[in-house]
Amino acid sequence: MPKQVIRDAETRMEKAVEATAKDFSSIRTGRASPSLVDNIQIDYYGTKSPIKQVATVTTPEPRLLVIQPWDKTIIKEIEKAITRSDLGLNPNSDKNVIRLTIPQLTEERRKSLAKHVRKLAEDGRNAVRNIRRDANNAIKKLERSSEISEDESRMRQDEIQEITDLYIEEINELLKAKEEELLEL
Repeated sequence: MPKQVIRDAETRMEKAVEATAKDFSSIRTGRASPSLVDNIQIDYYGTKSPIKQVATVTTPEPRLLVIQPWDKTIIKEIEKAITRSDLGLNPNSDKNVIRLTIPQLTEERRKSLAKHVRKLAEDGRNAVRNIRRDANNAIKKLERSSEISEDESRMRQDEIQEITDLYIEEINELLKAKEEELLEL
């Protein structure tokens, strides 16, 4: 039973790290990345759909995103969705594809994004810590119901702490890499 609690906690911590990494990937760094448009939804025949489900998104150059819809009639819809998004990019289309040129980030914008990334990392670390708390509470509950001994309870809590430290370190490494990416000129 305690091993199941630990396995469950580890799985949840892994998902928290993955969610943090996904949040990081959607932040614009001055480089084109298809993940920039992952969260943009368009109205496709009455259904909200992500751009990647209705078009091919490529990066032929480091500062250019090309969106090629499979159905040419939705180009205007995609342009509107990109304009409404918080990306701050202006779409250019030629009736077949949409081009998004990624401008250089200003120093002020870089620092602002770095601050936002640190907040996202802290949110991820908090999620991991909350999972640790839940797992420790489950272990303590097993101890109170005499399913495990006090020594085993302590040993399992130490094991949970080691796992927590690993995942928090993983988030810290993701943060360091993203900050370097943001602050490089």
